[in-house]
Amino acid sequence: MPAERYDAIVIGTGQSGPSLAVRLAAAGHKVAIVERHKFGGTCVNTGCIPTKTLVASARAAYVARRAADFGVTLGGPVGMDMKRAKARKDEVSGASRDGVEKWLRSTENCTVVTGHARFVSDREVQVGAAVLTAERIFLNVGGRAAIPPIDGLGQTPHLINSSILELDFVPQHLVVVGGSYIGLEFAQMYRRFGSQVTVVERASRLIDREDPDVSDGIREILLNERVNVRLNAECIAVSGVAGGVEVRAACAEGSPTIRGSHLLVATGRRPNTDDLGLENTGIARDERGYIRVNDELETSVPGVWALGDCNGRGGFTHTSYNDFEIVAANLLEQGRRRVSDRITAYALYVDPPLGRAGLTEAGIAASGRPALIGKRPMTRVGRAVEKGETQGFMKILVDRESQQILGAAILGTGGDEAIHCVLDVMYAKAPYTVLQRAMHIHPTVSELIPTLLGELQPLQAAGPAAGARG
Repeated sequence: MPAERYDAIVIGTGQSGPSLAVRLAAAGHKVAIVERHKFGGTCVNTGCIPTKTLVASARAAYVARRAADFGVTLGGPVGMDMKRAKARKDEVSGASRDGVEKWLRSTENCTVVTGHARFVSDREVQVGAAVLTAERIFLNVGGRAAIPPIDGLGQTPHLINSSILELDFVPQHLVVVGGSYIGLEFAQMYRRFGSQVTVVERASRLIDREDPDVSDGIREILLNERVNVRLNAECIAVSGVAGGVEVRAACAEGSPTIRGSHLLVATGRRPNTDDLGLENTGIARDERGYIRVNDELETSVPGVWALGDCNGRGGFTHTSYNDFEIVAANLLEQGRRRVSDRITAYALYVDPPLGRAGLTEAGIAASGRPALIGKRPMTRVGRAVEKGETQGFMKILVDRESQQILGAAILGTGGDEAIHCVLDVMYAKAPYTVLQRAMHIHPTVSELIPTLLGELQPLQAAGPAAGARG
């Protein structure tokens, strides 16, 4: 059977693939886009959209339980209808998924191909019985949960980030192995749904890529909601027991055995690159399976690009979409956009959220730059006090010589939005004084950022405990 010829093949319909396919098609290219399962990728199906929809349900329950604090009277105790919460999640996620598929199928010059794509050669991709060929191929194949070699896990029922989304009941006691972003969001969510929750983390602190004050602040937020946190769990083993699971961990404090009804394993992600037939190509991967790309996201095979979670250059919806913007600009607009031009930025959606941009204190210390720091607890932020949400703090870091902002962390109400004030000034490469002299609206969280910049002090050298990466 002769190969079907296209100008471009896009494999995967995550955050960058569909936008790139439509953009290329609009430019007159004949495009094939391949999807083996659900349209929309991780974000739409098992990531941001469904999880943040459930986070919203959990927050509604949390606020309702605090109603009396605000002078609001309810008719009785607050409960959870998990079947309805799941149905709402499915509705929101499903609408987004259907929207992506309809968009692609209605795009002129774009052919949707369903099935699993595997390379036959550098320029040929097989999907079922069909062989597709193009001079330009774009990989947007995403990632999935990484399952660690935990003793007994293969014989023990457990959940991962995707399967836990199918629960329509509240577990009695959810044990979460993994104290980073995914694990902590589910931990607080299910605590608010009504589960007893225990987080088991191997490191000495939660999300240890962050500075210690951020880790401690997040732990305090969880402890205030009676989420149990077990750190220094160096030797983790699991087993099934009557009515649930047993997790054995050599922790510094507490019993070495934790019994729960359900187990969630949230220990990171891995790329979907092991079943693409890459061995039939010259496309190189690193030791973790991520596809190696240059600063413009081209692989070791000219004419093949890797975007999104499979390239190891971000792992977020917004970095995947930015990958699309970089590739499209360079191919269609004679641009010279590069991955190295973007500034690290992300959020952790516990409540209150963490908004992060740029370097950590530890990252700045490792760079040897002289720096200034401003820090303020949310108890001194009027907007937070008015809302009755004073957990957390704001922190900003400035290069003492260039006066440019190096990084910031806002752990508190509105932190995921307010951080963009800082991020935009960082992209402008403007001195911090531009933001310091700006007049912000009152009452907001953002209005305290100029105040924070007026209180800068020399950043002291980070100690051994702050050895996280920036």
